[in-house]
Amino acid sequence: MTDAAPRPRRSVLYMPGANERALEKAKTLPVDGLILDLEDAVAPDAKADARKRVAAAAASGEYGHREVTIRVNGPGTAWHDDDLRAAAEAGPDAVVVPKVDSAATVVAVERALEAAGAPDRTAIWAMVETPRAMLDAREVAAASERLTVLVMGTNDLAKELHAEHVPGRAPLLTGLSLALLAARETGRAVLDGVYNDVKDIEGFEAECVQGRQFGFDGKTLIHPAQVEPCNRLFAPSPEQVERSRRIIEAFETATREGRGVVTVDGRMIENLHVDEARRVLALAAAVEGR
Repeated sequence: MTDAAPRPRRSVLYMPGANERALEKAKTLPVDGLILDLEDAVAPDAKADARKRVAAAAASGEYGHREVTIRVNGPGTAWHDDDLRAAAEAGPDAVVVPKVDSAATVVAVERALEAAGAPDRTAIWAMVETPRAMLDAREVAAASERLTVLVMGTNDLAKELHAEHVPGRAPLLTGLSLALLAARETGRAVLDGVYNDVKDIEGFEAECVQGRQFGFDGKTLIHPAQVEPCNRLFAPSPEQVERSRRIIEAFETATREGRGVVTVDGRMIENLHVDEARRVLALAAAVEGR
């Protein structure tokens, strides 16, 4: 169930499931994806009402091009099974599952969704946020064809590591890299974790650039003010698009002329550069179509 074509997931915003105004506002935000949250953003005594509200929102078809997902409460909690049943009936684009640290958890979620009648199009997004999840990320990512995205839970990972939140995220780089390797090896997308200081736009933008340079497909967000810079920084730049076009044109011309050596801007071009150029242009076209 992996995506055949690149789907923009530059910005994926958490929205509190208990807040009806927030769910309504989400219909107007220029995000690529939404996570309608039943977990951290909802108090225990509000879980049941939030579940109904989020299921109705996900089933409404009123969110346009946005990828609509539901984050359920974690495995082993009192709300997990009911959340999965409600999500299966609502049929969102995906169900986001927190605290996934084994292939067995993915399989159990898949079976529960299918038993509850979830449509084939409803994917699983696995949140990886523990040391075990980092070490077993490849097995998690490969556990089901219904799993299409890994989501970094960097706050929980930092907590588990007893690590500090510092610019550059040095304490988390090993975990980020392991998850990226697992996602790319299994053909899954992977989303970077949240940035906690919503007033620090400069720091947020720096972390977006770092995530893009690492290879993340996009970033999870906690505030609408983070959407615009995230969309801009995770989209191919005009310079990248222009260079990609020139790489493909030069390669195709050389192929027609039977030349074995291709250069662009003084640099030798190989098949891998052409593949990356085509990926960039496909993503740019998908973003432009929003």
